[in-house]
Amino acid sequence: MKTAAVAAALLLLVTSCSSEPDLPPRELPPVGAVFDYQIGGVYQPDVPVKIVVRDRSKTPDGRRYNICYLNALQTQPDPLEGGLSWWRQHHADLLVTKGDGEPVVDEEWAEGVLDISTEDKRARILEIQKKWIKDCKQSMFKGVEPDNLDSYTRSGGAFDLNATKEFMKAFVRYAHEQGLAVAQKNGAELGSAGKEEVGFDFAITEECQVHDECGRYAEAFGDNFIQIEYTDDAFQRACTDRGGRVSIIRRDRNVVPYGHGDYVYEVCPPRA
Repeated sequence: MKTAAVAAALLLLVTSCSSEPDLPPRELPPVGAVFDYQIGGVYQPDVPVKIVVRDRSKTPDGRRYNICYLNALQTQPDPLEGGLSWWRQHHADLLVTKGDGEPVVDEEWAEGVLDISTEDKRARILEIQKKWIKDCKQSMFKGVEPDNLDSYTRSGGAFDLNATKEFMKAFVRYAHEQGLAVAQKNGAELGSAGKEEVGFDFAITEECQVHDECGRYAEAFGDNFIQIEYTDDAFQRACTDRGGRVSIIRRDRNVVPYGHGDYVYEVCPPRA
């Protein structure tokens, strides 16, 4: 059993980097392992949990596979460095703006949209984010979750999916240089290009069951994707379809921490 476990661990290390021999090895999350999504607040995970996502400003859990959440294509929550007010003060020209000069904002989360419309702007934004990626590595995270691949749909036509792909290619390359695995966060419209062109190592999906998109992630990443559902019906169907093979959880939409009145966390029951 020990030999098999070692072999599996080595496979996780080499699978994603075999085509990039000049880069350091990076470890992928264990396929199908119990997962917890803690971007809304940190708490002690349940004992079976093997994978945890936390914000880049938080401390990872040293006993688990930790993924560093980073808002790559929109601003961070204020008042953090990288928040909307921070970008307006230091790099206002890197925000998508409206005709009146005010920034375009994702109203649901009060986040500004970063302007990746040109090669120069993409390079400047990544240069700022390199410090955050390095911080993830130095904090002992093993992977990164760059969020908001769909920001082009909120950019008012300032840029398109192709610009997103170009930016993320450079982002992924830099993270790989640090020895970090990188998740494709949603973005089912990328199809196989997410893995084959951009270089994502695995995926983290929200409501792929609801939108009938889970098959697209499976085609690109096999069982190495993490599925988050926010409704009981979709969660139950997901467990029936692929529970035990894929990491699947149900969370509350605001992903609040344990102890909050709105907290919801469920995992699929073990398969017989």
